[in-house]
Amino acid sequence: MSKSEYLISSSHLEIADARLQKSERLKDVGEPLQLPGKALGIEVIGNTAWIAENTTVARSIDLVSGKTMKLYRGHQGPVSALALWHTGSKQILITGSWDKTMKLWDANTKELISSTDAHSDFVKSLLVIPSANLLVSGSSDKLIRFWTLHTDQQPLQSVGSLSSHTRPVECLAGHVLSNGDVELCTGDTMGIIRLWSLAYADSRWNSVLKAEFNHHRTKITDLYLGAGQLWTASSDETVQVQNLAKPEGKPVTPQPIQHSTAVRCLLPLYLTDLQEPYVITGSGDFMRIYDVSSIDEPELLNEIDAHWHDITQIRLWMRESTAAENNQRKVEPWIVTTSLDSTIRRWRLRDLLVPKPKTVEPAASTGATKEKAGFTMSLEEEQELDELC
Repeated sequence: MSKSEYLISSSHLEIADARLQKSERLKDVGEPLQLPGKALGIEVIGNTAWIAENTTVARSIDLVSGKTMKLYRGHQGPVSALALWHTGSKQILITGSWDKTMKLWDANTKELISSTDAHSDFVKSLLVIPSANLLVSGSSDKLIRFWTLHTDQQPLQSVGSLSSHTRPVECLAGHVLSNGDVELCTGDTMGIIRLWSLAYADSRWNSVLKAEFNHHRTKITDLYLGAGQLWTASSDETVQVQNLAKPEGKPVTPQPIQHSTAVRCLLPLYLTDLQEPYVITGSGDFMRIYDVSSIDEPELLNEIDAHWHDITQIRLWMRESTAAENNQRKVEPWIVTTSLDSTIRRWRLRDLLVPKPKTVEPAASTGATKEKAGFTMSLEEEQELDELC
């Protein structure tokens, strides 16, 4: 063994040992739910969470009891993205995978509705615009495709695409404008963000580029678009916000919110139904809560040592319960986090808003360990999983 190989092996052993110790210390923190694999995506509606796993399945979980309710089997690679679409009385689960397909499922019966060969490389992101029956997919093949959603037992048909990105498309965000057009934001692994206006004509979605942003140095990991603002997280260790709705039409960028490690995810609570002036970020193992009443001067309220591996997703959970004393329905805001430590953790929001003594992060990066994903991977896929972790 060469000296460099020995040093790498020693470093990996130290990381593994540190994580083992931390997993024991945090075993009861955040009411953890253990998963068989890593959660690569999550959506929460009511008390149910839908999870995209690297084990080639998607699952639905009752967040109160922690029990798995349904498994959706059929992909041949890690399930890397998911979204939900409601049509009439049906709830449709949409999954995207490293096997390059998208699948539509009846979320209640687990019935496979359709499977579509969507891209020539991994499907990395999915976005549903419900009022337009529009599904948008982003991929490692650098393409963004548009699909009209339907429940027929046929593959979806592409109704437009974007090919302007020169790197894999990691993130999508969008909403419907007051004139009925769709505003779409796309982010890639080189740090490029583009803002588009979409309009449906002649059975296709047509796009016009509205703006391009280059304020991040490296990969875009999360996007939120709404209320005249664009919130972005990046592996360049920052969270940034663009004020889009300026009278002169020129976006203004407040100072970035700096972190000590790559930021994988964020949740601007005031862009959710809760509309509270807080932003929650996931950087390494830590969750941070900021008061953004003043966008130009965000205040760090709390820092939580939340997981023993990187946090991958943060979602709002409006936890529903029934009061025993009067049988009245109660809804309380909670936060759900997923991590490469294969747990889902549940946090009462009001507890997170109470400042605690700051925890000092370890100086050395905890790196990553590679785990079997339940199927045989090529060298390229193994490298991609290393980057993901």
